[in-house]
Amino acid sequence: MAELAQLIDSEVFLAYATYTTIVLLKMMLMSLITAFFRMTRKAFSNPEDTATFGKGENAKKYLRTDPDVERARRGHLNDLENIVPFIGIGLLYALSGPALSTALLHFRIFVGARIFHTIAYLTPLPQPSRGFSWLAGYAVTISMAYRVLKTGLYL
Repeated sequence: MAELAQLIDSEVFLAYATYTTIVLLKMMLMSLITAFFRMTRKAFSNPEDTATFGKGENAKKYLRTDPDVERARRGHLNDLENIVPFIGIGLLYALSGPALSTALLHFRIFVGARIFHTIAYLTPLPQPSRGFSWLAGYAVTISMAYRVLKTGLYL
C-alpha cells in the first residue's frame, strides 16, 4: 500500500490526473453539445426521441440528419479516438518516471490541442487549423509512447 500512496503523492501522477480529468470533462461536454444541436435542430436518429413532437407521420420528419449535429458527433468521435489512447499511454508514461517539466509539457500541449481541435471543429475554422491541432495531440501521444517503450524495453 505504501507504493500506491507514493504514486498518488507523485507530482507527475497528479499532473496526469489533472489533465486527464480536463480532457474527459471536455469529451463529456461534447455529448451535451450534440444533444443541444439535436434538440434545437429537431434532428433525431431514434423514433422514440421524436415523441415530444408528435406521433406517426408527423414525428417521422424529425428522423433526419443535420449538418450541425453530425459535426458535433464527428468531433466527439475524434475525441474518443484520441483521448482514450492518451489516457492509457499517459498513465504508463506518468509511471515511467519522466521529469515533471517534460510531463507537464506533454500534458498541456495535448489538452490545449484537443480544446483547440474542438473549437476548430465546431466553429468551423478553416483547415489546416483542425488538422494541425489533431497532429499536435497525436504527436504528444506518440512521444509519450516512445518514452514508455524506451524506458521499458531499453530501446
